[in-house]
Amino acid sequence: MLLRLMFLLLLPSFVFAQKYKKLHQKSFVADTHNDIPSSAIEKNVAFDTDLKGKTHSDLNRMFAGGVDAQLFSIFCDGEQKDPYNYANREIDSVYAWAQRNPARMMMVYNPSDLQTAIQQKKLAALLGMEGGHMMENDLNKLELLYKRGVRYMTITWNNSTPWATSAADETTQGGKLNADGKKGLTEFGRTVIKKMNELGIMVDVSHVGEQTFWDITKIATKPIIASHSCVWNLCPHRRNLKDEQIKAIAKSGGVIFLNFYAGFIDSTYERKRDAFLKQHQSEVEELIKQGKQKDYALMMVGDKYKDEMKAMRPSLSVLLNHLDYIVKLVGVDYVGLGSDFDGIEAPPLELNGVENMPLITKALLERGYSKKDIQKILGGNFKRVFTANQNQ
Repeated sequence: MLLRLMFLLLLPSFVFAQKYKKLHQKSFVADTHNDIPSSAIEKNVAFDTDLKGKTHSDLNRMFAGGVDAQLFSIFCDGEQKDPYNYANREIDSVYAWAQRNPARMMMVYNPSDLQTAIQQKKLAALLGMEGGHMMENDLNKLELLYKRGVRYMTITWNNSTPWATSAADETTQGGKLNADGKKGLTEFGRTVIKKMNELGIMVDVSHVGEQTFWDITKIATKPIIASHSCVWNLCPHRRNLKDEQIKAIAKSGGVIFLNFYAGFIDSTYERKRDAFLKQHQSEVEELIKQGKQKDYALMMVGDKYKDEMKAMRPSLSVLLNHLDYIVKLVGVDYVGLGSDFDGIEAPPLELNGVENMPLITKALLERGYSKKDIQKILGGNFKRVFTANQNQ
């Protein structure tokens, strides 16, 4: 009798667990931003090996997390002296992973390729370039990067280019201006946006300054995206989007892909992180001296002191509050997932790595989202905006 009672009590939770896992498995899941190409270089590891405990991502965990399409971020900071070649080095890494695993991973260039990868149950590998500085002010290099598979370009990273100003520079006193001595796009910058639309490279406004953002919206002829950004009204960080920006992206037919980083979802995080940094500053500086990029030096120190980092991380519910906000403001067709895994030191507590992605589906069901809407959020909206930007 007691065993039967326990079974009846546990049955609803078991049924729910099966429901969310089945829904996640059946759904097309896309993540528009993962920094494992640069993380792999910094940590001297390979994506197609077991990296649990070392990174947020590896090939096996992509499958465990039900990820069908991953846009690998091609990134270097503004200090890199040879950014175009560095970008190609990272692209070479992604190609090498795919070539070593032809039965499990496939380079994707267009919607037809994407459908083939889905049908063959392979990880669809796409490329997004995080920072316009990597095209080195050269439209020919932009076209060559497109030919190598780059399907979105974040117009700036934190560093401005001569033709576009970043959020970091636009919000910092004495921040760098463009070549015209102003904020926003120059004439060459407008030419870059037009060229991206012509080629089929999605225009990514994550990291750009507000003036650059509004200049882009005036000339872009295809839907724009924010590949890894959140809501300014919930966390007033310069990397986040204000209501009018969210509305403008939706009006273009574009999508905001939510960043999992604690600093962009929880307004209390940066204060705690700064205290952590102060305590471990010498270790961060030592890694920088060894040639590590500053952001990765911080991540490596965070990896070393996991318990301290864990105490600072917000819950998954904080991230989903940003999703709810966007849905209420502009609708469910304009939001998706852009994790920033392996480019951040502090994701939500429940999301230790890409293998935990099904917990997002679980949480969305718990919040009352329909199956149809969950499938839009997980990947349907990405598929739509990707197709809308292509010329095939």
